[in-house]
Formats: sequence, C-alpha cells, structure tokens
Amino acid sequence: MDFGIRGKVALVTGASRGLGFGIAQALAGEGAQVAVSSRSQDRIEEAAAQLGAHPFVHDSADLEAAPRLVGAVEGALGPIEILVTNTGGPPSNPDALSFGREQWEAAYRDLVLAPMALIERVVPGMRERGWGRIVNVSSSAVREPLPSLMLSNTHRAAMLAGFKTLARQLAADGITVNSILPGRFATERLYELSGGQEEAEASGQEVPAGRLGTPEEFGTAAAFLCSEQAGYITGVALLLDGGLTRSI
Repeated sequence: MDFGIRGKVALVTGASRGLGFGIAQALAGEGAQVAVSSRSQDRIEEAAAQLGAHPFVHDSADLEAAPRLVGAVEGALGPIEILVTNTGGPPSNPDALSFGREQWEAAYRDLVLAPMALIERVVPGMRERGWGRIVNVSSSAVREPLPSLMLSNTHRAAMLAGFKTLARQLAADGITVNSILPGRFATERLYELSGGQEEAEASGQEVPAGRLGTPEEFGTAAAFLCSEQAGYITGVALLLDGGLTRSI
C-alpha cells in the first residue's frame, strides 16, 4: 500500500535509536523527507546517515529551542507536515513516593511541555495548508500503570488527555492527532528497565505473541497513522503490545 506521503516533510524527535529510529525508517521508506533529532550530535548524524534523513541536534528539555528546531527543519526542507513527538522515559523506581520535586517537574517538562512546544509551532502552518499528521509515542502504561514507572504513568496519561482534546479541535482542519502505546519492544530502554538484554528478551515470553516487538513493526504502525489513508483516524490511542495488556 502506498501511504501517500511521498515528498512530505516529517520531523521525528528522539530518533537516534529505538522506536524513534523505527518510525523515521518507516517514513523514509514511504518517500517522506525525514528530519530526525536527538540530543547527541554523533548519534543523530550516524542515524541520519543510515536513514537517508536530515539530522538536527535538539534537547527536548530546552523548551526555548523548539522554535529554533522547527525553523531549522523548515528552512532546510520546507513546512513540516508530519510531526512525531518521541521523548525518552523518566527515571524508574519501585517506590512510587521516592521521586523528588525536581524529578516530577523534569518529567512534566519532557513528556508534556516538550511535545506541546513543537505542536504549538507546527499547527498554524498545518491549518493553513489543510493537512497535518501529529503522532505522540506514549506507553501501554497509560492503560495499565507499571509499578516502577510512577512519573511516566502520570505524565503520559496527561498527554493522552491533551491529545484527545486537540484531536477534536483540529479535525476540521484536516489535522489528525493520535498516540501510540507501545508495550514491550526490543529497545535499549527496555533492556535498561529489565536489567539487561537477556532479561528483557526473556520477558518476551510473557507476551501472548511469545516475543518482544521490533522497532520496525512499531514504525510501520506509526507511518500508517501519518498516511493519507488514515485521515479519518484521530484522537486514537493505538495499543501495540502483542496482546499483553488485559484491560479492554
């Protein structure tokens, strides 16, 4: 299937590895002009070289840098038509009351304010053109909170509500706003949370599918939400977890 996004300008944040890289790879495979960003210049340049994408250094915690990133991408490629917001997860701890005020504020900044800073910047142009796709990488923990991820559970759920609100306001402008909720995927983040790659892969046996998901599978689903054909899908939180989540 041709997703109808050939030549469209896409920005994917946190794309130097993992799920962000998988999304950028899928969009590039559909012929989009892909800009990728990360805090590490070395990593993002290496990733961009593999993808045939355009690298940009951006720290999502620096909210004032969001307009500069959007300006740099649009100056190099043209108006952003597809925005994928992907930020790393905050610290984990089995004690939900162990986090300090600074950690709470940092998580809110990374998971809520940072995506919104980019969205606020690109939406006016999308409205003028009557077309846009916005996707946020969230977590299955917004459906079934994980004990050690208090900060992620809380702030990603807040962003889910925010996206539902935005979806209703932007639908008539031809802009879709969706979230993807990943379960267990073979990424460095999961390896870190699980105590190592071997432990993470073993946990894949608990998934009804019998394995961990791959970034490529995740990227394909994200690319479809960015497609021309997905124009009637908005305000959705798409769960990708191999059947692990038990809630309806």
